[in-house]
Amino acid sequence: MKHKAFGRTGEQVSVIGQGTWYIDRGDRAAAVSALRKGLDLGMTHIDTAEMYGDAELVIADAIAGRRDEVFLVSKVLPGNASRRGTVQACERSLKRLGTDRLDCYLLHWRGQYPLEETVAAFEGLVSAGKIRSWGVSNFDASHMAEMLAVAGEGRIACNQVLYHLNERAIEHSVIPWCEHHGVAVVAYSPFGHNDFPEPTSAGGKVLQEIAARHNSTPRQVALGFLNRHPSLFAIPKTSRAIHAADNAAAGDIALTESEVAALDKVFPLGREPRSLPMI
Repeated sequence: MKHKAFGRTGEQVSVIGQGTWYIDRGDRAAAVSALRKGLDLGMTHIDTAEMYGDAELVIADAIAGRRDEVFLVSKVLPGNASRRGTVQACERSLKRLGTDRLDCYLLHWRGQYPLEETVAAFEGLVSAGKIRSWGVSNFDASHMAEMLAVAGEGRIACNQVLYHLNERAIEHSVIPWCEHHGVAVVAYSPFGHNDFPEPTSAGGKVLQEIAARHNSTPRQVALGFLNRHPSLFAIPKTSRAIHAADNAAAGDIALTESEVAALDKVFPLGREPRSLPMI
């Protein structure tokens, strides 16, 4: 599994990590097994949020006895992101995760509380050793500029955003902004939300052709396409160990320029939307 610098944090983080939205639904033992299999294969970046139901409890089971292997991320809801509320939310997540610290803590999306309050809480949590770094999620370039004006250069670790083959909006402004300012970009729902290209579609056929050349799968090729950006990390979610193994194998895929061009043609960038897509 390849690792690279997570923004300016100094941390080397696996390029493929593990998302956990909805992982608390269904067979809990299978979900724990999938997360552990991912860790075994080097997917040490595990992402969650207070919004994700009991996902933090599932993760607690999966990382028991292995906490030091994990780059652990959680998120505070905007409605809790006052200075006091952020600290309280973090304490709740730490308790549910069974740990004394987070490696990164994110504001889930832009809310009504002044960013100054949230940043003050984040920095206080860093000073207290409760979190090692902090970032944001679902922020467009203008919101990133607002956060930078409050926090200063080098403080925003990452921006976690929706990104997959059929939703490339962040390539217009978000990725360039983040790369200019040394901010990691984390792609959530990298296979889309239940809408991965069908094998019979034009895009699906190109994915299969490229996958055959790499002795891989279309989903692994899709992750390779996203991770072509130097700032990019992807966090696919799965509740099955066999799929975790498939995801991990994508960490070593390097597409050629012609393959990237072929995917770019069948999954066109499109125009920049007025607002950043999110789910």
